[in-house]
Amino acid sequence: MHRLGRGHRDKVQQFMAITGTSEKVAIQALKASDWNLEGAFDLFYSQPIRSMPDSRHLEELYQRYKDPYTDMIMADGISLLCNDLQVDPGDIVMLVLSWHMKAATMCEFSKQEFFIGLQTLGVDSIDKLKERILYLRSELKDEQKFREIYNFAFNWAKEKGQKSLALDTAIGMWQLLFAERQWPLVDHWCQFLQARHNKAISKDTWSQLLEFAKMVDPSLSNYDAEGAWPYLIDEFVEYLNENDLIHRSS
Repeated sequence: MHRLGRGHRDKVQQFMAITGTSEKVAIQALKASDWNLEGAFDLFYSQPIRSMPDSRHLEELYQRYKDPYTDMIMADGISLLCNDLQVDPGDIVMLVLSWHMKAATMCEFSKQEFFIGLQTLGVDSIDKLKERILYLRSELKDEQKFREIYNFAFNWAKEKGQKSLALDTAIGMWQLLFAERQWPLVDHWCQFLQARHNKAISKDTWSQLLEFAKMVDPSLSNYDAEGAWPYLIDEFVEYLNENDLIHRSS
C-alpha cells in the first residue's frame, strides 16, 4: 500500500474493515469505482462471487471481440462472444447481459459498457461468464429485475435517433420477453398490431403493456374500460371482443 496516497490508503483500510476482504480485493474494488467508497461497496456486494475481475484479463477479452476499425465491440464481435459462450445470438440471455452492461444499443458494446458489465458480474474470463449464464437466466424470474430488463429493452432495441420502436422489432422483443413471462394473449396482441396498427411503438405503449399483462386477467374479467390505458390497448380489447378471441369461464 506504500504507493497509495494517504486518502486512498484510508479508503482501503475502511473497505477492508467493513467487508473483511483482502487488501488486494479492496484496492481492485476501489480502482474499479474510481476510488468512490460507496461505489466500491455497491460493486462488491452486488456480486454473488466475492472476487474482483482482473482488469488485464478484461482488456484481453475486449481485444478479442473489439471491431478492427473502431473502439467498440460490434455485431461480428458479439457473434464471436456468443459462439464462445455457446449461446444463440437471439437467446434472451444476451439481453440480460446487455442490461448488466447498460448497453445503449443492440449489437454494440462500448469498452466502458463491456468492462462495467463483467465487473458487475464478477467475471474476467469466458469460462467464468459461462458459469454465470444460469444466474443471468434466473434474474428473469425476479419480478423487479424482469420489469427493469423489459423497460431497458425498449431503448436498447430501437434505432439510434428514433423515439419509437419499429413494429417488427417490438413484436420480436415481445415474443422473446413473454416467452419467459407467460402471457396467453401475446400472439393475439402481435396479430392485432400487424392487422390494425402497422406503425412504430411508443415508449408509453411499451411500458403500459407490461402493466396490462400483469394486472388484467386473460379473460378480461377485471378489465376497466374507464382505466387510463393507452388507446392502442383499448383497441386491442375491442379487437379481442369483435373476433371472439376471449375464453370466458361460464
